[in-house]
Amino acid sequence: MHKVGAALVAFVLAVAPALANDSTAELAAGGLVLTKTSDIEMQSEDLFISTEKVRVKYQFYNPSSHDISTVIAFPMPDITVEQDMDMAMPSAGTANFLDFTTLVDGKTVKMTLEQKVFARGVDQTALINDLKLSPSPLVAGGALDRLQPHAKEKLISLGLAEAQDINMGQGMEHHLAPLWTLKTTYYWTQVFRTKKIVSIEHAYTPSVGGSVGSSIGLPSIDAETLSFYKERYCTDASFIAAARAGSSPFVEEWVSYVLTTGANWAKPIGTFTLTVDKGAPENLVSFCGEGVKKMSPTKFQMIKHDYTPTADLHVLILKP
Repeated sequence: MHKVGAALVAFVLAVAPALANDSTAELAAGGLVLTKTSDIEMQSEDLFISTEKVRVKYQFYNPSSHDISTVIAFPMPDITVEQDMDMAMPSAGTANFLDFTTLVDGKTVKMTLEQKVFARGVDQTALINDLKLSPSPLVAGGALDRLQPHAKEKLISLGLAEAQDINMGQGMEHHLAPLWTLKTTYYWTQVFRTKKIVSIEHAYTPSVGGSVGSSIGLPSIDAETLSFYKERYCTDASFIAAARAGSSPFVEEWVSYVLTTGANWAKPIGTFTLTVDKGAPENLVSFCGEGVKKMSPTKFQMIKHDYTPTADLHVLILKP
């Protein structure tokens, strides 16, 4: 069972993937296209992750003999409404649903927002706009019910919506539920001056998945479930033992971050620093990393040099 936001009411939210690293991008016909650059180096990335806040600070360097102007993009998580999958969102009904902010050299940068609606792999943004519907499936449900019958039929035929009978405590009610995926990207044009360092900082409130209970500490946990946790979160024998030794049941929370787009720059990341804060000393935390050191009762840190990320980051936190 996941956290349920009050704004979701009859619908539920599935988000994948989690927030991604910066990538260079070009404005191609049909929308934003992420590309790999051979011109700009990421000298450092300092990533802080907790269930309350994610902060990432980059330092980029232009080694060429000329200024370079390029588009920097930050893709937000895709949003698709699905049954039986909820995730907490800090600002679910808004375009900036994770309260995302950006600073360039310490100053707020004005970003452009691009939102696209897809169903069955087809861009249906124009149709959603023509029907004056919100592109966010989180808030479009009521407006769908008010559409004319022919418009409803068209949305159903294109895989954008489906008819549902829902009992919300007052008998069965007939509703139209959105099925589309919303893709959101923030981007801006950045000038990298020759032989200069540019500092870019992001911060946002993460969408935190979780469960009201955990099977990790149970003697009856099966081998397949243990294997899943080990592969995704690198849980080891000491972590399992600590979970089993707890005096009370645990609640699970999960935070993910897409690291692999950090490989889209000219060279490996010069210095990559990851700090994970588990929130409270009594919490347990597990994630995949090499050379992780405990920095405080709640903070753990990994530092890598000349780093090329090959996998995304998944953090598991157990709370009594």
